Amino acid sequence: MAENPMDSAEVLISPLLTRHGFRHAFFTREGGVSTGAYSSLNFSIAVGDAEANVVENVARAATTLGVSAERVYYLSQVHGRAALSLRGDESRAEVLTREGDAVMSSNGNCAVGVRIADCVPILLADSESGAVAAVHAGWRGLVAGVVEAGVEEVRRASGSSAGIAAAIGPHISVAAFEVSEDVAETLKACSPDPDVVDRSFGPKPHVDLARIARAKLEALGIPRSSIERVGGCTYLEPQRYFSFRRDGPRSGRHLAAIVAR
Repeated sequence: MAENPMDSAEVLISPLLTRHGFRHAFFTREGGVSTGAYSSLNFSIAVGDAEANVVENVARAATTLGVSAERVYYLSQVHGRAALSLRGDESRAEVLTREGDAVMSSNGNCAVGVRIADCVPILLADSESGAVAAVHAGWRGLVAGVVEAGVEEVRRASGSSAGIAAAIGPHISVAAFEVSEDVAETLKACSPDPDVVDRSFGPKPHVDLARIARAKLEALGIPRSSIERVGGCTYLEPQRYFSFRRDGPRSGRHLAAIVAR
């Protein structure tokens, strides 16, 4: 994990993706212009923040990523598995209305991203073709197969020999992700690694979402050495991260984004 001191927005970077030459960022909540519950680097108007604030925050993210603000893309996320491939010259306003939870591009003039406030952001990068994808993996998305859909989209652009590296960003940790027995069993059933339910925290089960994501990536043929975990727990670190589970509907949203090489 590393911070980028060159920009006003605080970001976390993946040394793995950096070694492969990919510009990217996992933005924290610091370094923006939003106020109150959305302080300060919030990327969602839908949660109640002023549009002007979000526009400025996107502009700051664009500067960090080295692209135009009109080429910072993310979708209307619905906790499913739909994946969208972008040329990189689409209308940003139109892309924002499209539903999906994974977005891919091979165009080095745009950034593809996802917004999160507890769910797992995963940035994928193919070191051979330069294609990239951003994946929004909440627990429902993990069950639906969004990780598989994101990897499939990169491989469709890159060919079967794609050498994918993956960075798993800040999200709710196993210590904070308490769930019902039904949800725990559903998540365990979808995971190639069955040891993802932790019962050491109390009477209710907790689930390790990062462990599920990593297991899915490995099952798809991505070696463990090409998968990296970046950042901390959105729920337990309120000074650094937004959290829907902690703060409710008025929580802000982070951005995780990557640029093709």
